[in-house]
Amino acid sequence: MAITRAKKGEVVEKLKKAFKDAKSLVFVNFRGLNVANTTSMRRALKSEGVSYTVAKKTLTKLALEGEKFKGVEPALDGELALAWGKDLVAPARGIYGFQKKFPESLKIMGGVFEGRFMTAVEMEEIAQIPTLEVLRGKFINIINSPIQRLIIGLSEIAKVRN
Repeated sequence: MAITRAKKGEVVEKLKKAFKDAKSLVFVNFRGLNVANTTSMRRALKSEGVSYTVAKKTLTKLALEGEKFKGVEPALDGELALAWGKDLVAPARGIYGFQKKFPESLKIMGGVFEGRFMTAVEMEEIAQIPTLEVLRGKFINIINSPIQRLIIGLSEIAKVRN
């Protein structure tokens, strides 16, 4: 069913607002993803503060024309959905997690990160950045490791002297 011109204008304005508010944006091809899986993905993304919407490619390109993103826009083949959020990494990480669950149905086609167009490979690399809690844990482990080794060494010296 055809969309009216007014409705198209609303969609373009919604996308422009999303592009301005978002810190990162992921272009997703969702060919063959069933309704149940889409619904569970939307709920999981929403719990992480990530918005997800399906949009026509022509309307998305119209909305992107007004933006001043650097680089080359990735090819948007197949059905197009957009995921965006206020967190830099959450949209890419959320979509990537579901891409691993549904590799035949879901694919990252590229995105926008810090005002620059990114390829699918770059967005997948961004998606694999650990969460802040994991990074903090790794940092604490790195700091703790020399102290722990010193304690083990001192206890071994104490065993030898006794």
